[in-house]
Amino acid sequence: MKLLLSCEHAFNTIPQPFESYFTAASEILDSHRGYDPGAYDLFRYLEPLSDFSIHQEIGRLLIETNRSLHHASLFSEFSRKMSSEEKEQLISTYYESYRNRVEEFIEDHIAKSEILHLSVHSFTPVWKGQERNAEIGILYDPSRLLEKEYANLLRQQLKALLPQLRIRRNYPYLGKSDGLTTYLRKIFPEKYLGIELEVNQKLVRNNTFETDLKMGIYRAVEKLLK
Repeated sequence: MKLLLSCEHAFNTIPQPFESYFTAASEILDSHRGYDPGAYDLFRYLEPLSDFSIHQEIGRLLIETNRSLHHASLFSEFSRKMSSEEKEQLISTYYESYRNRVEEFIEDHIAKSEILHLSVHSFTPVWKGQERNAEIGILYDPSRLLEKEYANLLRQQLKALLPQLRIRRNYPYLGKSDGLTTYLRKIFPEKYLGIELEVNQKLVRNNTFETDLKMGIYRAVEKLLK
């Protein structure tokens, strides 16, 4: 099995040519809407386990790499104001180039190996006034039996290694909702396993997670690959 590790919301960076659209957005860019706090830190910690790793270097409010091209959230309220030419530039330079690299890795290896894709994210602890009651979420498509099996195995390992944490399946989002893993399941109906790992941002300090948490997740993923 090959491990594909990705992080779609690593940073909130807006490249200089597009900064003028975000002059009043600094607070939003620094919030959970702008990026996933802690996700890149966890991604880097897990990177030694991966056969291929990739992270998006620009902010999701410029273009949302984890949404389909037809999705209403592909462009934010800031980037939606851009010209058609600018939007096409964003799609070509950042969106398609990122997704193409992921697809190329899968295409190069899927004939001989199963591909476990672990997409690393974090989620805000409070949403619409409601506190979320989990520390780790494992998102997957329950209709795909092998994917379901590995998601359950990952949860078991995490519960054993991090017994103090609440670990839920398909929470705080559904694994079959629109996203990169959902798209890739359609392209690669067999031997591709797309799992999104979501960690609660209440555990983040200075954009990093505690080493014990990262070590527990690392060991759980390591056991999953054996």
